Amino acid sequence: MKKKVDRLSSFFDLCYMNLIVDVGNTSVKLAVFDNGTVIFYQKGDRENLAGQVKKICEDYPQISYGIVSAVGELDRKVIAVLKVFCEVYELTQRSRTPYKNSYATPHTLGVDRMALATAAFYGNPKGNTLVVDAGTCITYDMVNDYGEYLGGGISPGLHMRYKALEAQTAKLPLLTPKVPFDLIGNSTENSIHSGVVNGICHEIDGVIGDYRGRFRDLTVILTGGDASFLSKRLKNTIFADSKFLLKGLNYLLEYNKH
Repeated sequence: MKKKVDRLSSFFDLCYMNLIVDVGNTSVKLAVFDNGTVIFYQKGDRENLAGQVKKICEDYPQISYGIVSAVGELDRKVIAVLKVFCEVYELTQRSRTPYKNSYATPHTLGVDRMALATAAFYGNPKGNTLVVDAGTCITYDMVNDYGEYLGGGISPGLHMRYKALEAQTAKLPLLTPKVPFDLIGNSTENSIHSGVVNGICHEIDGVIGDYRGRFRDLTVILTGGDASFLSKRLKNTIFADSKFLLKGLNYLLEYNKH
């Protein structure tokens, strides 16, 4: 039988001010952690990211360390600017992680999913945790009660589904996500809203249900840019945490300092 991991005893006291830079597919999130607590948060785009980072470092001169996580191409000026102000760690698939990684292709695992798994590892030390990240894509990431990352799933996100309907058809319009007025759409626009929103909610509820059937006492965390929009329509009991990925990056930065 596998021995469960005592994750709390292997963790350490946070004692530095850290800058977290999360470059996602569609947006950039910046946060400053002081002893594990978020004291600054900003969401924006990639435009002049190096300038944004410089200003934060100037506003918070106590920043000692920074971590950069990018799922796509990264402007190297960001790293250069950070190095002027603090020690910098760039998250890659080769980075050390506190959990046991049982993913069959760890070299292809997204750095965002590595951060989510780390937050789950420390956030629910003795339990099974499923993280649902509702962003550009919807990702499902499972960490079991032995501290083992098992993998999960990837599917199109909310906005991607709306865009696909417009791009792959001749006449369907591109719409902004909207809560359906009724299950039965009485117009083309209402039918799109009903199909996309209800479809994605049924998917998430169904996946959560399948995981609950396999893992007892499952804790479900919902995060990502569309978490607030979707959480009100999900039937399953979940914990919404918009900064869950940022917390995971802060944990990874602390873990890799040692």
